[in-house]
Amino acid sequence: MFETWGRIIFRRRRLVLVLAGLGIVIAAVWGTGVFRALQSAGGFNVPGSQSQQEANLAQRAFGRDAGDVVVLYSSKTKTVHDASYRRAVTSTLARLPASKVESVATYWSTRQPQFVSATGRQTYAVIELTGHSDAARISSYHAIEGKLPAPGLTTQVGGQIPTEAAINHEVTSDIGRAEGLSMPVLLILLLVIFGSLAAASLPLAIGGIGILGSFTALRLLTLATPVSIYSINITTILGVGLAIDYGLFMVGRFREELHRQPTVEDAVARTLATAGRTVAVSGITVAVALASLTLFPEVFLRSMGYGGVATVLVDMIAALTVLPALLAALGPKVNALRIRRTVNRPPNPEETGGWYRIASSVMRRPVAYVAVIVVALLALGAPFLHVSWGGVDATVLPAGAGPRVVSQALQRDFPGNPTAPIESVVSFRGPVAGSPARQAQLAGYVRRLTAVPGVTGASVTGVIGGTVRIDLRYQPAPLSVAARQIVQRVRDVARPAGARVAVGGQTAQLVDELSSLSATVPWMALVMAAAVFVLLFLAFGSVVLPVKAVVMNLLSLAATFGVVVWIFQYGHLSGLLQFTATGTIEPTMPILMLAIIFGLSMDYEVFLLSRIRERYDQTGDNTAAVASGLQRTGGVITSAALLLVIVIGAFFASGISFIKLMGVGMIVALIVDATIVRVLLVPATMRLLGNANWWAPRPLRRVYARYGIAERDEPRVEPEPQRV
Repeated sequence: MFETWGRIIFRRRRLVLVLAGLGIVIAAVWGTGVFRALQSAGGFNVPGSQSQQEANLAQRAFGRDAGDVVVLYSSKTKTVHDASYRRAVTSTLARLPASKVESVATYWSTRQPQFVSATGRQTYAVIELTGHSDAARISSYHAIEGKLPAPGLTTQVGGQIPTEAAINHEVTSDIGRAEGLSMPVLLILLLVIFGSLAAASLPLAIGGIGILGSFTALRLLTLATPVSIYSINITTILGVGLAIDYGLFMVGRFREELHRQPTVEDAVARTLATAGRTVAVSGITVAVALASLTLFPEVFLRSMGYGGVATVLVDMIAALTVLPALLAALGPKVNALRIRRTVNRPPNPEETGGWYRIASSVMRRPVAYVAVIVVALLALGAPFLHVSWGGVDATVLPAGAGPRVVSQALQRDFPGNPTAPIESVVSFRGPVAGSPARQAQLAGYVRRLTAVPGVTGASVTGVIGGTVRIDLRYQPAPLSVAARQIVQRVRDVARPAGARVAVGGQTAQLVDELSSLSATVPWMALVMAAAVFVLLFLAFGSVVLPVKAVVMNLLSLAATFGVVVWIFQYGHLSGLLQFTATGTIEPTMPILMLAIIFGLSMDYEVFLLSRIRERYDQTGDNTAAVASGLQRTGGVITSAALLLVIVIGAFFASGISFIKLMGVGMIVALIVDATIVRVLLVPATMRLLGNANWWAPRPLRRVYARYGIAERDEPRVEPEPQRV
């Protein structure tokens, strides 16, 4: 099928390139508008959870939470009781345009003591903005942002909307910076790898198509479902990385086939029949790994899954259509514009290659290599056993960012987390007012809440009909373990007879998120493992290799997660990487990393095993096949990993701490996987297993014989090398 497809592409290459050109124009014009269509920062809440139910009840009864913007005012000499302090704040806020501001709450309008710091020299104002969506409220915020400073006072702005605006700005800036830094470096490295400008430009061209295609796919998705702004970073990395992976593999194979096949058409057809088949298996495997993210109810993870699958499919389709058409159009000119003289030479005998010698050396001492590497990877993963989970708030921004400064000041200088209370909404069967029995039940419930260990105060902040909102104050940081324990204790308090109670707030949202993630992760792992088993069995006809591949990936992931915890939770290398450690890890990040890294690892596994299986089918010699497979793919795998490291490395400069965490984690995973695991551990384990690598029960062997999708390169008499 793939060989036939290659011949069709060769004969219709001009049509394919014209259609691709039209698609690129559409993507460049329409797809790049995705930034305006994405959902702002957020998407971590669990639909249907108790905290979400509380938020819905509170909004229906009392309206939207008024805490869009929190403005912190400070003075070194004056207190809030000074008339000049009051005039400076109130007159500034009074001048804000009514078309942009729904309401303003201050110490002087509420006389609530929580608006005043312990020193009396700081206070804050809470502003509710106009707008029915986050995007509209961000627009309102930008309209008043310059009008918030009060004369004579230090002014800092934070809250939900400024935090989202800052994150959106950082994410957009990261994309432009990453592309500007990585593309020139990628071109230079590709020139070194391929030795010719024509060949080097092809993977980069597919990478550009991957970026535009990922933008277009995301914008299409926004028409049907909310998509998180964070998905831009991840899909860009995947779009470029996988496109370059596939480009390297396809172009490298095409250059081999030019020396083996009598015509360019045969070379294209044979490239699709071998490398193209591998790209298809790899793309489907990576897509399935990312599709497992759609099992989660959180919008953030679901949108990452949708965007990731769409991006992988765009890359795979481009590699199987546009790239072969370009190769067909270039033919021998793929080696044009050479920078070294050895580009056109036929490959040297495999036995003389460096990767062949490395594999042979490893397979002479397989037990020693396996023991040392497994112990080392498990040691790297040990810190993950002590991971501490946290959530997403203003602390993901750089240390000097206004929203983060305000958040930390409110926690440090004001009593009881005034802007992040634990909220309890009680729904009675009838109105509370005028019912002594319900009022007594409510009073008793409030007393029980006040007595909960860790709660420093409880106050009724709203009563409408039979719905009552109670705000609970506490001392620990909102996303800390201690605060989450308080939420659990509050939820265990006996509710008023006949009433419904929902406990929510920022801390409760994290509690529900962790519960949801822990319940869904096993299903995600089951789907990924089952899909990988089926796909690798169909590709290689073995039930042993899929199990081994999953184990290899788990070791690589364990080492990666351990390094991430050591750096970002414990704060090691924080100065070098320019971030401030919070002592926690956002829980969706390891899950997202699991899907992406597992998919990329399987990408390299498929590349390696495909060439090993190809040679094993020809010779039946497992040891020689492993050495040959590594010789043929070792350079491709390490080159692909190096190029992807360059792409991801540009995100080191991200101002969003968990985007930086993703970048560091993926780089660690790539280095570990492309060097230690694929080059050393896989050959060692395959040597130990011997011919058992290719074992399958007799019924499954019949299935493989009929439906197998492994690439095969039948033994043949080598033709005269084509003159290039």
